Amino acid sequence: MEINPICADFGACISGVDLSRITDADFEHIYETWLTYGVLCFHDQAIDKDHLQSFSQRFGPLEEMPVGRLSEAQRAKIDNIFVTPISNIRKNGKPVGALGNKEVIWHSDMTYSPVPPPASVLLAVEVPAEGGHTHYADQRAAYDRLPKALKAQVRGLTIKHDASHVSDGTLRRGYDPVDDPRDAPGTIHPIVRVHEETGDTCLYLGRRDWAYIPSLSLEDSEALLDELWSHAIVEGYVFEHQWAPGDILVWDNRRCIHRRSSFDQSARRLLYRCQVLAREQPSARW
Repeated sequence: MEINPICADFGACISGVDLSRITDADFEHIYETWLTYGVLCFHDQAIDKDHLQSFSQRFGPLEEMPVGRLSEAQRAKIDNIFVTPISNIRKNGKPVGALGNKEVIWHSDMTYSPVPPPASVLLAVEVPAEGGHTHYADQRAAYDRLPKALKAQVRGLTIKHDASHVSDGTLRRGYDPVDDPRDAPGTIHPIVRVHEETGDTCLYLGRRDWAYIPSLSLEDSEALLDELWSHAIVEGYVFEHQWAPGDILVWDNRRCIHRRSSFDQSARRLLYRCQVLAREQPSARW
């Protein structure tokens, strides 16, 4: 294996490895590198959904596709309930995956959940010639570079993370529209978190839209959130990944935020995602 950092100590590409045939020792090295850099990229991986699941499960238990309302016949048509398509492709008039082709704003995955997933794994199958790139920003660097007064101000404060909208800004199925962030459903997490495995301190902002700091007035909450987000993207600690078929990226939701650029709807994009769930409840440092 060869490790090539993307930024000084954020993001790395690993070459010389076939993820469908790694040993336990290989994975231990990959895992430690992932904790060190926050985002890992592997190019030219010729793997299928089952291999993707097997690799992803090494990081922890996987989220299942929401199949609760499907009949047994419909469930039988799903070839892997742990692998979710991310796509703008439509088949028989229906989307085959989530998120379409719109721009996806800066966010961490599923922060509206009581225990958000620590890792996400994404495999590119089809990608457009232009657009659809994914950007990553280091929230350890963002916290380290906050002004001292702002660090003191947010110590002990929390954010309510909206559950009613997906990361492209559209209303999530089953939720009613809201007009006020204070009324948005969601889960409350600290603004500053200590990474359970590395001990690193990171900003934990989730998404800007419909967020609310419960202990403040709406006006003060909006002002403080705007200020925090102005520090979230640190020069030298953000990069853009231009996908190619066979790319696999693994990122640490506890350490970074990401977004996706939009692309032409006439261009096909298909990626497969595994969402890695926490092995246990987070510690008191949450």
